[in-house]
Amino acid sequence: MKYYINIGTNLGNRRLNLSRAVAAVERRFGYFEISKVVESEPWGYDSTNLYLNVAMMFDTEEAPLDVLHALQAIEKEISTEAHRNPDGTYKDRLIDIDIMAIENVVVDEPELKVPHPHLFDRPFFINPLKELLGKDKED
Repeated sequence: MKYYINIGTNLGNRRLNLSRAVAAVERRFGYFEISKVVESEPWGYDSTNLYLNVAMMFDTEEAPLDVLHALQAIEKEISTEAHRNPDGTYKDRLIDIDIMAIENVVVDEPELKVPHPHLFDRPFFINPLKELLGKDKED
């Protein structure tokens, strides 16, 4: 199954944060495709720190929740900071990895929703995803 993920960062050395996350995903899942890096405004909250985002595609037969847990472990390797404030609102983060979509799979679990519920609301998700889907058609 092809997994499409998004990696974002808006704190510290953003390019280094992306590189570390991409390298960790490659070590864990192997071969991947990657989009261009895009810069975007924070979504769902106010901050002066712009995000860098990149989409990745990799192929694995692992179950969606197992992949989610592996991606969460990668996030924790890079930063142990919570992604939300105590009241549940979004906040700046060193790294964030989201599963955007999985080839021909819908997941509706409390821990994971695929396709991502905000996939079409976030240009920094959908534009890099379209780029990857275009690469798939070139093969």
